[in-house]
Amino acid sequence: MGKTEKRKAAPSGNATPAAGAAGREHAPATMPGVLRWLFSRTVRRAMALHKHVQKILNHQRDLLSAPAIEAVQAAMADCRRAAQAGSPATLKEKMENLEQVANKWLKPYPHAAWRENVEVLLVALAVAMGIRTFFLQPFKIPTGSMQPTLYGVTSVPDFSRGRDPAAEEAARDSLVIPSGWQRVCEWFKGVSYIRLTAAADGPVQAVDRPFRILIFNIWQKVVAGGKTFILWFPPDYGASSLEERSGLLQRARDFHKGEDIVKMRVAAGDHLFVDRMTYNFRPPQRGEILVFETRGIDGLPQDQFYIKRLVATGGERVQLGEDRHLIINGNRLDASVPHFENVYSFNPKEPPGDSRYSGHVNAARLAPYFDGRPEGVLVAPNHYMVMGDNTMNSLDSRAWGDFPATNVIGKSFFVYWPFTERFGWGNR
Repeated sequence: MGKTEKRKAAPSGNATPAAGAAGREHAPATMPGVLRWLFSRTVRRAMALHKHVQKILNHQRDLLSAPAIEAVQAAMADCRRAAQAGSPATLKEKMENLEQVANKWLKPYPHAAWRENVEVLLVALAVAMGIRTFFLQPFKIPTGSMQPTLYGVTSVPDFSRGRDPAAEEAARDSLVIPSGWQRVCEWFKGVSYIRLTAAADGPVQAVDRPFRILIFNIWQKVVAGGKTFILWFPPDYGASSLEERSGLLQRARDFHKGEDIVKMRVAAGDHLFVDRMTYNFRPPQRGEILVFETRGIDGLPQDQFYIKRLVATGGERVQLGEDRHLIINGNRLDASVPHFENVYSFNPKEPPGDSRYSGHVNAARLAPYFDGRPEGVLVAPNHYMVMGDNTMNSLDSRAWGDFPATNVIGKSFFVYWPFTERFGWGNR
């Protein structure tokens, strides 16, 4: 008993190439299981096989006989013990045995590869939906109400905004469409160009809506002069359409062969992630940029999401000063208030302008909710009041008042497209 029993080494001629490869991965029997798994590919393969057989056994346990279950479990136990023992040759033998036993007793699934792919896809979708519902939700800005903090879709020309048609036509005619590397660089900034040239004399006969798959535009058809043009991967036109932005509605006439039907530069609106988690732990703070549902707000579509800056909460009295500054409970907001540094950075000697910081304008056409109320308005309990940074082109609480706090989805978190100066979480 005092003698140490020695094991005989297997003859080298009996070792297969695979066993030899496994032998080079040999780990000492005293090595902890985690380290053995990290340093031995054979151990990792054995654990993957064990996991796969265990999964199938769990699925088929109610369909298998007792001897079948016992045989599979015994083979799995042998494989597990061999993985812990540290002998690659023995482990390979037990792996082969487990595979043979599994093939003998477990019922084969039809289209096994398809089943695995579908399972992986379903898990990925479940994870994505969970992240979207509870953590981060993607959101794109279609309009310019938050410019220049966050941009919606813009274009040159843009006949949809009621500007001087002559000026828009001049902008279209002077537009230069780049090529080569410059075109690639502009694509990363979210810029797309559209140019359609008449192939024959005649009017524009049809403009189809873009064909979409999920959130992507795949193609769009335009029929002019009896010819059909296909725009591949057309840009997002935001709240307007191709014909509205390009001026086709204003130019309902015959085009001559070689004449530009559409010539336009479209800049994508900012795509951002909405933080849906923070407001589960604290209420929104003044100045934060909120995304909220329009459900229940009079005068607005009931199935959309808006993005605006929070200016007042329940119980606060809000006044619109003639100097374009808000007054909350008698206190005037200015650039020293957090999140309003840019909003109130305007020069008071300059008139307010579109898509630049101009404070909050008090005008009857922009702020009918405040019209005739110099004493201001009181925000209802558990309600919020919001306003857009583009004060000359924003439909906000100045027009329709406050809304329930339960409409809030989350706050602006991270701009992930396009790659402009607004990329990242620096917008405020």
